[in-house]
Amino acid sequence: MANPLQNLFRFPELKDRILFTLLVLLIYRVGAHITAPGVNLPALQAQFGQLFGGTLFGVYDMFVGGGLSRATIFALGIMPYISASIMFQLLAAVFPTIEKLQKEGEEGRKKITQWTRYVTVVLCILQGYGYSVFVGSIEGAVVTSDFVFTLSTVVTLTVGGVFVMWLGEQITEHGIGNGMSLLIFFSIIEGFPSAVVRTWEAMVVGEIGVVALLVLVAVIVGVTGGVVSMTMGARQIPVQIPRKVVGRGRIQEGQKSYVPIRVNASGVMPIIFAQSFIIIPGTIGAFSSSLFFQDLANMFQPGNWLYYGTYGLMIVFFTYFYTAIIFNPVDLAENLKKQGAFIPGVKPGARTAEYIDRVLTRVLVPGSLYLAAIAMVPFWIFDIFGIQTFFFGGTGLLICVGVGLDTVQRAQQHLLLRHYDGFMKKGRVKVRGRQRYM
Repeated sequence: MANPLQNLFRFPELKDRILFTLLVLLIYRVGAHITAPGVNLPALQAQFGQLFGGTLFGVYDMFVGGGLSRATIFALGIMPYISASIMFQLLAAVFPTIEKLQKEGEEGRKKITQWTRYVTVVLCILQGYGYSVFVGSIEGAVVTSDFVFTLSTVVTLTVGGVFVMWLGEQITEHGIGNGMSLLIFFSIIEGFPSAVVRTWEAMVVGEIGVVALLVLVAVIVGVTGGVVSMTMGARQIPVQIPRKVVGRGRIQEGQKSYVPIRVNASGVMPIIFAQSFIIIPGTIGAFSSSLFFQDLANMFQPGNWLYYGTYGLMIVFFTYFYTAIIFNPVDLAENLKKQGAFIPGVKPGARTAEYIDRVLTRVLVPGSLYLAAIAMVPFWIFDIFGIQTFFFGGTGLLICVGVGLDTVQRAQQHLLLRHYDGFMKKGRVKVRGRQRYM
């Protein structure tokens, strides 16, 4: 177990899971380069970046690995399913029925998953229609009639979105890691090699200085290390489980444990929510001919302090907002009370919930500021050094680090279980005709 990477392909089950995951990801990336019928791809790509690079379409395009700008059959990617999942997370705080299903264990989760699939299909149909209208508005991008193009695009993108959802579920069940997250992960890092090549070419022709590039790489390495540290950082609340009698008078000794309160409990969601709102003026300005909306769009563009200030405050707000939805101190306090556990020096029940909420509020202060800094540091670096070709963004970096750490932990869990299975088999002996573990 000293070097888990050496053992990844030594165990048949883990090797099969890894190879299956790579095969599914290969299928996904191949489909992400097949153009949908009826699209004039050169005409679309010629205007997509200029018109919609900084809008909602540009952000969406990053999450689907450029499928939107290439009008592929997987242009919607896994985002409809992600949107449906987030929708049910938010609705759980409003509708008691959904919240009750979340607490019913495996059966409740299966029912919510089924509902999520139905909503995903509806979102695919709506987004497919919206995308057909969007492509049809670009001059020369459609080579068929409007009706035929709209119908074929809706059907193609809906089938493609459902198929991508199925691929993600197959990775989760038969592969390694969270399938939905891995699809986004590989969509983001797909642009890394081409961005490195463009940066190298810019340095060769003299557009980027060697010193500036070295400083940029050093900053990126430092920021990546900080993201890893903050992602894994947590405030540990000590929990005491008292001694109790179980079975026929057998005494179970008290145990000490802890409840981890993560510094980045909400993950990348606050940045995604903030981006969804901050790019609304730019999206409206791209489609509107009104001078007011165009001026408003220019005000909310990277490079001015109104954009940075609003963006940062939104991230801080959504950090607290989303954490309040996914983390309930009252439920945690009740679960500790049912188990007979308590926090030393704090009364069980309401006082425990208040204490956890107070700790969570304080921990989220550096967590929210860290998310805001990570989201805006790339813009500041690009403004200072004038580099626009290097592949680096706060949202993508957080997703890649989080998914990478989660996948590594799942692989280590498989190795650990395999290690314990071998240990238990070696320690099994027969005593008076019965098996016993030594």
